[in-house]
Amino acid sequence: MVGGSGVEAIVAAVRDAAAAGVRRAWLPQVFSGEALTIIAVAGREIPDIEFGTAVIPTYPRHPLVLADQALTTAAAIGTGRLHLGIGLSHQLVIEGMLGMAFEKPAIHMREYLSALRPALEGQPVAVKGETLQANTLMGPLKADDAGPIPILVAALGPALLRAAGELADGTLTWMAAPQVIGDRIAPSITAAAEAAGRARPRVGVGLPVAVTNDVDAALERAASSYAIYGTLPSYRRLLDEAGVEGPAGVVIAGDEEEVAGRIRALADVGATEFLASPIGSRAVRQETLRVLGALSREAAVS
Repeated sequence: MVGGSGVEAIVAAVRDAAAAGVRRAWLPQVFSGEALTIIAVAGREIPDIEFGTAVIPTYPRHPLVLADQALTTAAAIGTGRLHLGIGLSHQLVIEGMLGMAFEKPAIHMREYLSALRPALEGQPVAVKGETLQANTLMGPLKADDAGPIPILVAALGPALLRAAGELADGTLTWMAAPQVIGDRIAPSITAAAEAAGRARPRVGVGLPVAVTNDVDAALERAASSYAIYGTLPSYRRLLDEAGVEGPAGVVIAGDEEEVAGRIRALADVGATEFLASPIGSRAVRQETLRVLGALSREAAVS
């Protein structure tokens, strides 16, 4: 997971990730740059890495608008390089910041996916739901050479996991401890996908990570940097489910052997990929990136 202050800083972070051997760079959609636009820029400059959004909030962006932008971005960077992560965001953001109604979230996501999926596949869309309407009155969306775009949903609770399993290609989590992934999230989305006759879903696990000999310092930094996640209801429930006090309780930190071992073990609980958010000083982040690159190369040949 990459970030930075401004487009150039984010592009530089992507370039560092690609040079380290990391397979995919994930960009959040917050209020520090429009993720798909930055991916279009970075993807043209840096060919040796894939990209994902983690995640684009659905309420502020109509599914046909998002599909059109995603198709354009995918065509700009090349077939098979874009992975589209979407999510509800939070009531604090949607209502408190944007003044929009954060209503019927599970129904909204189902209706959103019912429009987004066919739009990305160049099919007609005709959705008239409780939370949105979408109609391709002038014909399906088109984008040359866009290729298939997987859809991944930030799904933590039962209703959203069912929707993701039935209508999307998988889920992306953040702050979900490995035991929560193994006990509930991976089995739930997999069962939903199987019942719908879909392929095994992807389960992306996003956690802070630091390769360091000063674990206490890394945990203190995480507790401060990620404090907001201990207050947002959906993440607070995840942390309580894991039995940890706050975000520092789910950080993967330690020396190279410890961190590599814990990341490899994520596969045992049903994770198909790891979205690492390096934390720490510049030196710690660089060492973490080196280890992540080695693990990515290892996974590519296994």
